[in-house]
Amino acid sequence: MLPDEYCQQKAAASGSSFYVSFRFLPADRRKAITALYAFCREVDDIVDDQTMDAAQARFKLDGWRKEIAEMEAGRPDHLITQALFPHLEAFNLDVNLLLAIIDGMEMDLDKVRYESFDDLKKYCWHVASAVGILAARIFGLTNPQTGEYAEKLGLAFQLTNIIRDVGEDIKIGRIYLPADELKEFGVTEDDLEKARYTPEFSELMDFQAKRALSLYDEAFALLPEEDRQSQRPGLMMASIYRELLLQIRKKDFPVLTEHVSLTKTKKLWLAWKAYVDE
Repeated sequence: MLPDEYCQQKAAASGSSFYVSFRFLPADRRKAITALYAFCREVDDIVDDQTMDAAQARFKLDGWRKEIAEMEAGRPDHLITQALFPHLEAFNLDVNLLLAIIDGMEMDLDKVRYESFDDLKKYCWHVASAVGILAARIFGLTNPQTGEYAEKLGLAFQLTNIIRDVGEDIKIGRIYLPADELKEFGVTEDDLEKARYTPEFSELMDFQAKRALSLYDEAFALLPEEDRQSQRPGLMMASIYRELLLQIRKKDFPVLTEHVSLTKTKKLWLAWKAYVDE
């Protein structure tokens, strides 16, 4: 199998909203972002593999750190790094950001609770904002402020994921909702484990949703006008993710027992609308 084919299959199999926006890109940028996304999926799958113990997962993540070093030296071995390597210089892709993503994935092996939002933000930077910065470079940027936009948008995306996945995460022992906010709103870990839909839970989740929606607005305000057209794929993803968050909120956060998602048709419509609006 060719490297680009492997990455495309990896990305398509995820069914992610992100993959929807890739098809609107020119071929070189589409190949680069697909390779980046495949890399993210590959390292994330290591940590999420429940058949693997922490020591095995760390060993595999260390293997990826070595693979990134080999790629930087011009000797990529894995199909993903072979696909990514031609784009490093073309799109100014900093390998330190790739390593930061691996570090973020490893955090899931070390830490399954976060004391505060500031604590959570450090995790989100590694697993989402670093990805956003790399993606923005692939899409094309001329103003450094576009990197700030991408960083904040990545945080908004990750908070949306956290809200959507509360029930799924608790099943594998992870709680990303800040502990001090759980306490403030009167929600216990037992409430989450037992899937209790209390008024306190609704208030807590609405607080989380408002924060994420505010971050989307802050990100959009940071995007310089000269880069709006090139950053359309990110704005398309944002349109889909923001709508998902609004749907979860409209249903009063059934996330302890239900995986809320948008239909493929809805995603395509939102992506197209965001594309033509720009």
